[in-house]
Amino acid sequence: MKTIVALFIALLTLPVSAAQLTIELDHTSKTWQTADLLKRPDVQTVQIVDDVSYKRNMTYRAVPLAALLPGLKAENHLQAVALDGFAAELAAAPLLQNHGARAWLAIEDPAHPWPALAQDKPSAGPFYLVWTDPQAGSISPEQWPFQISGIKQLKTVAERFPALLPDPQLAANDPVNRGFALFQKNCMACHRLNGAGDAQVGPDLNIPYNPTEYFSGDFLKRYIRDPQSLRHWPQAKMPAFAASVLPDTELDLLVGYLRHMAGRKQQP
Repeated sequence: MKTIVALFIALLTLPVSAAQLTIELDHTSKTWQTADLLKRPDVQTVQIVDDVSYKRNMTYRAVPLAALLPGLKAENHLQAVALDGFAAELAAAPLLQNHGARAWLAIEDPAHPWPALAQDKPSAGPFYLVWTDPQAGSISPEQWPFQISGIKQLKTVAERFPALLPDPQLAANDPVNRGFALFQKNCMACHRLNGAGDAQVGPDLNIPYNPTEYFSGDFLKRYIRDPQSLRHWPQAKMPAFAASVLPDTELDLLVGYLRHMAGRKQQP
């Protein structure tokens, strides 16, 4: 066992090699090599303040993500898939903005590798979606996928996973439907619900039990705000959702959606 662990750690610490990223849109598909991206005329050095993954200021060579999404429309939907199974659901509209909160594809140069995310961990490369001025767009931590292996255009979450839908008799602007939108933005990168979703990181949030069924009082909200404050576990992957990212009003809506879905269980 020690030999296997040592080998795994050695593999993680090998020098960074060139990688490739495939972007699949409905009307076009292209595979980019690291070198090709770094040679693009629009590649820039971007400064990221308080990087979500590294928890400090970082500098990257990056390309505006919108430039890699030709023909994509604001109403479209994308999914960024990471090497570890993290699947970030991304509305296209924020990704196409060229002012305010702006999305960038950071590219790890094999000649200048990024630091490890933690001891015995790899870096955020080879490709990482980062944001400048994220506060301007209320960008959540789940909208910063790292170790990206591919980006693809998909139908909306509601079309792909009807088991996630609230009661269809609710009005479009009902608080539960607003909570569903927040669930897609903040939770689906890691969690499934009723067995529906593409993520493979965290547990299902409705089967066999919904967290609103076993977190009493305001403990669920406290857990979302700071998971380590309730369950201290060094290997835990769930990030904290600060009020600057998920305001109290939105947290209430998210929990309201989960509570509603506890009454709409569907076995996968």
